[in-house]
Amino acid sequence: MPTSTPTPRATTSALLTVLRAAGRADVPVLLWGSPGTGKSALIETLGRLDDVHTAVVIGSLREPSDLAGLPVVQPDGSVELAPPRWARELEAAGGGYLFLDELSTASPAVQAAMLRVAMEKVVGDLALPAATRIVAAANPADLAAGGWELEPPTANRFLHLTHRPDLDTFADGLTIGFDAATAARDEVALRPGTDADRARATAQVLGFLRARPQRFDACPADPGQAGGAWPSPRTWHHLQRVLAFLPEREEEARRLAAVGLVGEAAGLEFLTWVRRADLPDPSLVLDGTLPLDTDLRDDQRFAILTGVASVATARGTAEAWAAAWEIVRQVPADIGAVAARRLLAARPADAALPDAVLDLAPVLERAGLLAS
Repeated sequence: MPTSTPTPRATTSALLTVLRAAGRADVPVLLWGSPGTGKSALIETLGRLDDVHTAVVIGSLREPSDLAGLPVVQPDGSVELAPPRWARELEAAGGGYLFLDELSTASPAVQAAMLRVAMEKVVGDLALPAATRIVAAANPADLAAGGWELEPPTANRFLHLTHRPDLDTFADGLTIGFDAATAARDEVALRPGTDADRARATAQVLGFLRARPQRFDACPADPGQAGGAWPSPRTWHHLQRVLAFLPEREEEARRLAAVGLVGEAAGLEFLTWVRRADLPDPSLVLDGTLPLDTDLRDDQRFAILTGVASVATARGTAEAWAAAWEIVRQVPADIGAVAARRLLAARPADAALPDAVLDLAPVLERAGLLAS
């Protein structure tokens, strides 16, 4: 677990924006903050604002069986893992917020039991509703009484955010009520997370990793840093999903999401690359509204083609599939190979093989996607 705050200071509005986007993207969040800063109160407030159930599970008071399920012998001799009451209440409510409080003072065994809950939304033999939004809270190691370092597999499953007291929000809360004060700062309209939104995020993430492959997977050797945010295939996938809901203009929220998932070095480098790349909307390139600029760098063209293939695959029509191939054939085979493989694997049943496939036949053969 980091001994210092793992993410930069954020406004309440940006923090709420990322919390909302993570909930829509089904990415669990870990709120870091000193004791008494209102982490649990914030999530309970969001539950009331959304009119959904909020279940609070205090990790330091739980045993692994409280998260993995209690074994109950059935009349036929079989054993079922019965879910605890808080899980049954979430099921009855159709979802809501699951707040895993005091994660830093939970034993490693309890942390391990939380992994399946955080990633699979399964408690015992009960699958929690898909609409369950998971948020955990932890105190920095130097402030947590009897705290434990977060194990790297646990830390790498969360989007790490720092929650600090906001004096203006606190003052408004004392005056007009904390629910109203929070609602006044919960003002950013998220993207709808359409196929085009996901394709844009995919293009940005894969384009950056093509240019900076050393940032793809880098678990820190230092245990303190490994207990925070760091780049891995999982966290890059999480970032792609969260970015699909974050507007490009919300720079602070995008910074919080990137740094909170892949770490400060990789996150800031990623955002800088995205700004300089200035990638076009891949759906506009696929539709022919914007041409593919063949003078771009290889990593930029790779990112655009990845987005184009994502949009065409999501549409699932023969027309979109054929249009994507015409764009892929405009670049060298080594740049278009990834997009070509994705297109070939998602060929619509009524789509004829275009001539562009012949241009990439040697590459596709080596990938095992062509018989000859």
